Amino acid sequence: MSGLVNAVAIVAVVVVVVARQCRARAIGADRRRWLLPLILAVVALREPGILDKHHHTESAMLLGVGLLIGLATGSGWAWTTRIWTAPDGVVWTKSTKASVAVWGGGVALRAGVVAVGSALGLHQGSAALMLGLAGTLLIREAILVGRVRALGAGSCPVPAHGEGRPVWEECV
Repeated sequence: MSGLVNAVAIVAVVVVVVARQCRARAIGADRRRWLLPLILAVVALREPGILDKHHHTESAMLLGVGLLIGLATGSGWAWTTRIWTAPDGVVWTKSTKASVAVWGGGVALRAGVVAVGSALGLHQGSAALMLGLAGTLLIREAILVGRVRALGAGSCPVPAHGEGRPVWEECV
């Protein structure tokens, strides 16, 4: 894919994912949750320009830093997401204000990596961004699945880290 198509795909994925996570949503046991991040990773890894031809080491280091930022963002996002089981046994999730802050921090850090790469004269394709986004989504899903498995049926809401409201207000 061209850089413009990749950029549009990245923006579309981010908008869809963030919009879906900012409202309460049932989380099922289906495997579709892994599909989007895996597709993003495969597309990114198939791109020929993921590393700068003339600066392999430096671009590989920036790619690694971008992946670490993606993993940290996904992890922070997962831990700041509220999870609860409804009386009917359905598990629900919803991102919090802290989740939005984590996303903002991740975007700012990623912009810093792009700025450093530009200052060093490195060619950075959109594939690196796509791979970082795939890492963000994969780690988030893995942590959420673990948190959901740890949640017993009929439980009160599990507050996200940093969420200040009392949990017992939501238990009925």
